[in-house]
Amino acid sequence: MRVCASDELQDGGTGVRLAAKHCGEDAVVFFVRYGGGVYGYLNRCAHVPMELDWLEGQFFESSGLYLMCATHGAIYEPETGRCVGGPCRGARLRRVAVEERETPEGRAVFWLPEEALGPA
Repeated sequence: MRVCASDELQDGGTGVRLAAKHCGEDAVVFFVRYGGGVYGYLNRCAHVPMELDWLEGQFFESSGLYLMCATHGAIYEPETGRCVGGPCRGARLRRVAVEERETPEGRAVFWLPEEALGPA
């Protein structure tokens, strides 16, 4: 499933959110760019099942180096989803498969849904 044009995701910048179904329940997934790579996660903090972004699409803390839960301040590595600070240290965000590839319209980001986590 196409998420967006590759150039819509800037390193440490605003992410893209998509409606999803996780184990039959409504959910949201998000995609961000960090260190040149694109990463996707279920938008659900590992501490308490709340969405991470403090404003829609704002997943990075002010330095642009870590993803941060706006509710309780848990800090996650963008490339692994591992919590490195806050109340859920050592836990991980639920990763979603993502890839970038060339299309006739230009380079784009694609979500590779799976059975338990797919588009709404």
